Amino acid sequence: MSIISDSLKRIKPSPTIAVTQKARELRAAGKDVIGLGAGEPDFDTPENIKEAAIQAIKEGDTKYTAVDGTPALKKAIVEKFRRENNLDFTSDQITVGTGGKQVLYNAFMATLNKGDEVIIPAPYWVSYPDMVLLAGGKPKIVKCDEKEGFKLTAKKLQKAISKKTKWLILNSPSNPTGAGYTKNEIEDLAKVLLKNKKIYILSDDIYEHIKYDNFNFFTIAQISKLKDRTLTMNGVSKSYAMTGWRIGYAAGPKDIIKAIGKIQSQSTSNPSSVSQAAAVEALNGVQDFIYERSNAFKERRDFVVKSLNNIKGITCLTPNGAFYVFPSCKGFLNKKTKLKTDTDFVQKLLEKSNVAVVQGSAFGLEGYFRISYATSMENLQKAMERIKSFCESLS
Repeated sequence: MSIISDSLKRIKPSPTIAVTQKARELRAAGKDVIGLGAGEPDFDTPENIKEAAIQAIKEGDTKYTAVDGTPALKKAIVEKFRRENNLDFTSDQITVGTGGKQVLYNAFMATLNKGDEVIIPAPYWVSYPDMVLLAGGKPKIVKCDEKEGFKLTAKKLQKAISKKTKWLILNSPSNPTGAGYTKNEIEDLAKVLLKNKKIYILSDDIYEHIKYDNFNFFTIAQISKLKDRTLTMNGVSKSYAMTGWRIGYAAGPKDIIKAIGKIQSQSTSNPSSVSQAAAVEALNGVQDFIYERSNAFKERRDFVVKSLNNIKGITCLTPNGAFYVFPSCKGFLNKKTKLKTDTDFVQKLLEKSNVAVVQGSAFGLEGYFRISYATSMENLQKAMERIKSFCESLS
C-alpha cells in the first residue's frame, strides 16, 4: 500500500522546471548547453528595489507580517490597479502570496469542489491543469489553433460551458505563446460570460508590462459587470525581474480573497517581509526601466521569429508580449525523420545540438515547442544557428 496520496498521483512534475534542471545538469557535466526553457528575465532586479530590501533588513523589518500581505504593500497594489488599469479596489479585496503560482493554487483550493470544471484554453501554462486536479476540479481543455492566434474565441468558449463550469482562465499576454487578447476580443468573450452568470474568471496578468508593437493591454475586470466575478492575478516577478523574491498578488471579490487568506494561514502563512518591502518599492518607484527592457525583449523577439521562419519546416507567429515564441515543428514529425512527437523533436535537439526547449504537448498542444528568449542575444544567435543546423540535418 503506497503512502503517496491519490491526489498527487493525478499530477505530473512541471515540464518547464524539468527542462531547466536537465540543462543545469548537462552544463555541470561539461556540456555547452544553451537553455531556452526558463521563463525568467535575465535582467537583474533594479537597484532601488534591492536598496529598499536592504533598508528593510537594517530597520528590523524581518518579522511575521499579516498573513496575506502588509498594509503598505496592499496600499501599493490598490494604487497600481487604479493608476494602470482604472480599477478601484479596497485593501480587503487584495491578497499577497509567495509568487503568483501560490495565489492561483490557493484560489482553486479555496473554491473548487469535486467535479467542478475549469475552462483552460490551450496552449496553457503548464501548472493550470495540475492545480485544478489537486483541488479536486476537472480541467476542461479548449484547444486554440495557430490560425486563431492561439486565442480562445467566443464560439469555442460558449461550446465549452456546461452546468459544472465554475472558472475560466485567461492569460494575456500568454505563456507559452506570447499571444495577447485585444480589447475587442475580450469584449467578445465577455458577451458569453455575461449570459452565463455563475462562471468566475481568473485573469492571469503576470506579463502585463512585457508587450510590443503598441499592443494595448486590457484586462477583463475592466468590464464593470464582470469585475465582481473576476480574480485578477499579477506579481512583480516578470516585469521587475524579481522571480526569486516570490511575490504575487490578486484582487477580487471579498469572499474569495478571505478564503484564499484562510488557506494561506494554514500553509505558508505570510510571504517574506523583506520581499514585501521590496515589492512596495517596485510598484511605487520609477517604472522607466520596464519600457527599456521591453524594447530589449522586442529586439530579441524579432531576431528569433525571423530566424525561425527562415528555417525550412519551421513556422512561427509573432507574439504580442511575454518573452516566448511557440513555433511549429510539425514539418519534421514524419517517417523520414523518425520523429513522431514534439517530445521526440526537443529531446533529439537537446541530444544532438545542446539546445534545451520545451515541447508544445507540455502546454496542451502537440506539434510545437516553446522558446524563451529571456537570455542574451549572444545565446540566442548561437541557439538559432544550432536549431537551423539540426533541422537541416533532418531534411
